[in-house]
Amino acid sequence: MQTDSPSRGRAREILDEDAFGRTLARLAHELIERNDDVPRLALVGIHTRGVPLARRLQALVAERSGVEPALGAVDISFHRDDVLVRGRAAPLHPQPVVRGTELDFALEGRTCVLVDDVLFTGRTIRAAIDALLDFGRPDRVQLAVLVDRGHRELPIRPDYVGKNLPTALDERVRVELDEIDGRDRVVLEQGEGEHHG
Repeated sequence: MQTDSPSRGRAREILDEDAFGRTLARLAHELIERNDDVPRLALVGIHTRGVPLARRLQALVAERSGVEPALGAVDISFHRDDVLVRGRAAPLHPQPVVRGTELDFALEGRTCVLVDDVLFTGRTIRAAIDALLDFGRPDRVQLAVLVDRGHRELPIRPDYVGKNLPTALDERVRVELDEIDGRDRVVLEQGEGEHHG
């Protein structure tokens, strides 16, 4: 699907609603397959779009395994290394929006899977790991992302990937979720690159 919008560059739909659903189902299957102790599994969504994705994966894992993994959310606002640049607010993240971390379970003895929509530079994930470790020390930390677009600045590699999508730096991957946007899809926009994730 090709769309043009005055406010955005040219856009190409990468995952439609059906492909989006199949991708999440496959990720849930991989989570079960690679974690034989599902009761010790915790899915931790990174605010904002990682949280509904973690909730959906929790439901899919529970449906397929008969065991509902723990669910949490982590806020990285004060763990980002790109909020301040030489004492000034960075232009990309001028004011952190604090959403709150919710981890209503002990991390010790668990495999915590951080869940996010798009993996880009790796800086969001590094911040999420720092935020998570402020609350305890899980046995393992894994990473599940819906889209890996490349361009890593840090040595971070996902354990579970819904879609590998090589991109140019000036492109932007937009993930739309039913809970937030009223539909599920992934769109690649030209000339709208954002430096985060």
